[in-house]
Amino acid sequence: MPLVSMKEMMEKGKENGYAIGQFNLNNLEYAQAILQAAEEEKSPVILGVSEGAGRYMGGFKVVVAMVKSLMEEYGTTVPVAIHLDHGSSFEKCAQAIHAGFTSVMIDGSHHPIEENVAMTRKVVELAHIHGVSVEAEVGTVGGEEDGVIGGINYADLDECKQLVQETGVDCLAPALGSVHGPYQGEPNLGFKEMEEILNAVNVPLVLHGGTGIPTKDIQKAVSLGTAKINVNTENQIAQAKIVREVLNEKPNEYDPRKYLGPGRDAIKETVVGKMREFGSSNKA
Repeated sequence: MPLVSMKEMMEKGKENGYAIGQFNLNNLEYAQAILQAAEEEKSPVILGVSEGAGRYMGGFKVVVAMVKSLMEEYGTTVPVAIHLDHGSSFEKCAQAIHAGFTSVMIDGSHHPIEENVAMTRKVVELAHIHGVSVEAEVGTVGGEEDGVIGGINYADLDECKQLVQETGVDCLAPALGSVHGPYQGEPNLGFKEMEEILNAVNVPLVLHGGTGIPTKDIQKAVSLGTAKINVNTENQIAQAKIVREVLNEKPNEYDPRKYLGPGRDAIKETVVGKMREFGSSNKA
């Protein structure tokens, strides 16, 4: 099955009360684990790629070639999107689109709303020509992602409306109390604001920082129009834990397949659990 944009899968999720997981790629094992989990669960899936991870893996074209090759070898039948996570500029989004990404996020949330709107509109114009979906963000998600550290800044309702109306963006990530990386204490999501934003913009919403959010809060967010939930830290923690265990038990082991293989299995198990929690299993 060819790669697809995430527009249709998100709209189906929003209409039918489930969310699709965006699981970030960090290397080959992540791509293997996530694609295997998606096929076994018959779940649509979004493969997130940050700019830093893209560089680490050799560039956007390398990532697309790797994913396409794996899908061909695996005989993947479920919808798969490759999504640029937190694209920092029009130029980076354009690079991803021309490399074969089927979805991009332009993150102008650190700029004044007028600048965010202008950046997003420009990306949407290019992306939609190529059948590529676009995500934008209003407010600031806390924590650290790809070396960028930020505090929580709640999304403003009027700015959300302005951004969606003036850009034609396919989905919106309003910052409402979630963070990238592990939570310090209990997450505290702004559900009242989430409902107000959903009613105002009527496009699928995105929840960043999905690691560590209790199931009841996930389900509440999904009921309020959240159709995409991003997960990365939880997979990284699961992989690192198993790799440490294997190397502690066998300190003389040096074959990477012997410790990265079990790490890959841990990622897959985590992704399967998230797909079931988000309700996307058997929705492909």
